[in-house]
Amino acid sequence: MTVSAAKSDDPGLGAEPSAGPAAAPERGAGSGAHSLVWEPGGPYSLVRTVGSLQCGAHDPAFIHHLGGIWLAFRNDDGAATVRLEQRGALNDARVHATAWGPGASAAIESVPILLGADDDWSHFDTPGFQASLPELARKGRYLSPGLRLPSTGRMLDAVARVILEQKVTGIEAKRAWRWLLVRHGDEAPRPQGAPAGLRLPPTAAQWRRVPSWDWHRAGVDAHRSETILKAASLASGLERLAAIQSASQVTAALCSVSGIGPWTAAEVLQRTHGCPDSISVGDYHLAAYVGAALTGRRTDDAGMLELLAPWSGNRQRVVRMLYSSGFRKPTYGPRLAPEDHRQR
Repeated sequence: MTVSAAKSDDPGLGAEPSAGPAAAPERGAGSGAHSLVWEPGGPYSLVRTVGSLQCGAHDPAFIHHLGGIWLAFRNDDGAATVRLEQRGALNDARVHATAWGPGASAAIESVPILLGADDDWSHFDTPGFQASLPELARKGRYLSPGLRLPSTGRMLDAVARVILEQKVTGIEAKRAWRWLLVRHGDEAPRPQGAPAGLRLPPTAAQWRRVPSWDWHRAGVDAHRSETILKAASLASGLERLAAIQSASQVTAALCSVSGIGPWTAAEVLQRTHGCPDSISVGDYHLAAYVGAALTGRRTDDAGMLELLAPWSGNRQRVVRMLYSSGFRKPTYGPRLAPEDHRQR
């Protein structure tokens, strides 16, 4: 694994050429751009690795644009816009990263971990461990050898997003995330070539200022909005959890917040820490999916945990490989349709 970094006073370093009249001049890009080239030293897929961080195709903080992936977020130094582009084939991949804005330096330093540099699959890929896996998991690894688990380290952003996903359809959660970022997140630093509409997730203070009627317009019920507001009030403590490597300690701390349970904690850990063992107990679909994939029959949470027990420490990796295999569980009856209560 190789990392090389550079800084340029040219705010357009690494950016795509202007897309024409729609491209706006650089705004808020700080004194210059910071760049980095990361070589994973093995099979790698940028899209498969960071794709789980995108909250739907219209996520304002994660945009595919002109061959690159653009991310907007804050760190201790301030706001940053980061462009990621994979060059080279699967087995000879390099990721070129460029960051702009007040938080660009810290953002570029966090890129390798974001890209899964700390996610070690070497034991998972040994012949002995592979032999212990179910056929579908082996198939999934064969089809996606470049997948790694990303680590953002940004707790409040992940907590707020996952809370929006509690007990609703994906369509509702994605719509709420987009609606709230567009209206209550700030515009991200925008260098030349960046996509229009790139937004920063709200800060803790901005979450706390969202009025009740805007939660309603976003389709977010009182339970979820109150939980996000509680998390925002504890933001500094939540962010300190990023430095804790023990999944059980982070889970316990998250679950001490009213409205956050094991499912939410697991979903957060998967994004912030790249936890290879974190299982979303209580998920509406997961237990039935795992049961169908491993036994041909649906099961409940207890049954899922029993089935995954032989691969303790790698259970999230096994689940990701099951999904990567292309297996889909049988469906019965109509899909759950979202209900819109905003006009009532």
